[in-house]
Amino acid sequence: MEKIIDENKQGEALDLQGKGANTKKLFIESYGCQMNFSDSEVVASILANEGYNTTKNLEDADLVLVNTCSIREKAEITVRKRLEKYQAVKRKQNPNMKVGVLGCMAERLKSKFLEEEKIVDLVVGPDAYKDIPNLLSEVEEGRNAVNVILSKEETYGDISPVRLQSNGVTAFVSITRGCDNMCTFCVVPFTRGRERSRDPQSILEEVNDLAQKGFKEITLLGQNVDSYLWYGGGLKKDFAKASEMAKATAVNFAQLMDMVARAQPKMRIRFSTSNPQDMTLDVIEVMAKHRNICNYIHLPVQSGSDRILKLMNRQHTVAEYKKLIDDIKALIPNIGISQDMITGFPTETEEDHQATLELMKYVRYDYGFMFYYSERPGTMAERKMEDDIPLEVKKRRLQEVIDLQRDLSRDNLKNYLGQTVEVLIEKTSKKNEDEWSGRNDQNIVTILPKENYKVGDFVNVIVEECTTGTLMGRPVGLSENN
Repeated sequence: MEKIIDENKQGEALDLQGKGANTKKLFIESYGCQMNFSDSEVVASILANEGYNTTKNLEDADLVLVNTCSIREKAEITVRKRLEKYQAVKRKQNPNMKVGVLGCMAERLKSKFLEEEKIVDLVVGPDAYKDIPNLLSEVEEGRNAVNVILSKEETYGDISPVRLQSNGVTAFVSITRGCDNMCTFCVVPFTRGRERSRDPQSILEEVNDLAQKGFKEITLLGQNVDSYLWYGGGLKKDFAKASEMAKATAVNFAQLMDMVARAQPKMRIRFSTSNPQDMTLDVIEVMAKHRNICNYIHLPVQSGSDRILKLMNRQHTVAEYKKLIDDIKALIPNIGISQDMITGFPTETEEDHQATLELMKYVRYDYGFMFYYSERPGTMAERKMEDDIPLEVKKRRLQEVIDLQRDLSRDNLKNYLGQTVEVLIEKTSKKNEDEWSGRNDQNIVTILPKENYKVGDFVNVIVEECTTGTLMGRPVGLSENN
C-alpha cells in the first residue's frame, strides 16, 4: 500500500515560473500518495514544452488537471467535489477551460467521467502522460479524449521533472512504477500496472542534477521500492526469462541505494514505500554503512493478525515481520519506523484487533498512517468478501489504534530530550514566523528559532521539548554535513 499524503486537506495548486514564451495556463492539483505528486511534476514538464505555465488561480486556467487517488473512498469523494467546483467555474467564468482527470481514478472511472457524467474533457492514466499533447488536440477538435492504457515499459526516466512549488531543498526521485503484490484491499496493481524499474543511470543523473541545483535531500520513490530490479528494462516478473548477462549485471535496490549514496555523500537519502515481504537485510546493511542514508523506514504491516494478513494476501506473517523489525533494530538501533494500519477488514474479530494493538506495542512505531477499511471496487476483497464490520466498530477500533500510536509517539519523542539531533531546515514553522521547521534523521518534525540560519542548512539542535509528533529545541551550530 502507498503512503498517503494528507487526504483530509485540499489538493495543493502547484506553481511554476516557466519560460516567458509560454502563454497558456495550467492549474494542477494532486491528491493521495507521493507518486501522484511526483507524477504531477512529470506532467508539468511535458506541458511546459507545449506552452503551458502553471498558475495558482483556477479562474485563469486554460487547462485544469486533477491527479487522483483511488486508494480510499474518502480521496475519491474529495476529488469529485473538486470536479464539481471546476465545472462551476467553467460554466460561470471561463467557458473555454478544459478539465482533465489524471492518475488512478482516471483509469478506474474513465467511462463514468466522460460518457455518463460528462464532467471532464480528457482522462489520462498514469502511464499515458506523454500522450497528453495529442489528447488536447482531440479535445480542441471537439472530441472527448482518453488514454488509460497501462504500459510494460514506461518509467518517465527520460523526462526531467519540473520541481513544482519546491522549497529547493527536498525532492522526489521516482525509481519504480506499478506493483505485483496484489493485496486484496488495494487497487494499485489495476490502476498503475505491473512492476517495472527505471534505468539506474537516469536515476543517478537526476540525483546529480538535483545536487548541482542545491537540493539537500531526495526520496527514492515507488509503490514498492524494495522490488527495484533493473536488468535492461521490462517487467520484473519477466526477469527469469532474461539473458544470463542481463541477470549478472542486474541492479537491485540495495545496490542502487549504495550507488546513489556514494555519488552524493552530502545529500540526505530517504526511500518510500517498502513492503515487508520484499525488504532484505542487504538494504539495511547499506543504510547502516552510509551516514547520508536516513535512519528511517516506512514499513506498512496493515494488521497484527496472521489470519487477517492471509485474507489481505500479505506475503508475511506477524512472526516474520517481528523478526525483520528485530534485525533492523540490531543493525540500526536508532532507527525510526512508521506504519500503515487498517482496522475493520472483513471478518476482523476483537481478537484480531487486539493482536494489532499488541504488535504496535512490540514495534513501538514512531508514527503511522491509520485508516478504517473502505471497500474499493474491483479489488479481490470487494469481489470475494463481504464488508461485514459495522462502521461504528471500524471507527472505534481505528480510534483505539490512533490513541495507542499517540501514546507510543509521545514516549518515543521523550527519549530525544537532551539529545542533539541534526535537522535539515525546510520552511518557516506554520505556528510561528520566527521559527524554522525541518526534520531530523528519523523523519521527525523539529522546530527551532530562526536566528541566523536559512532554508537548506543542516543544523545541530539540542532537543528541549516535545509533543506527540514534534521536537522543539535550541540550535547549537551548523553540522558538518553543510
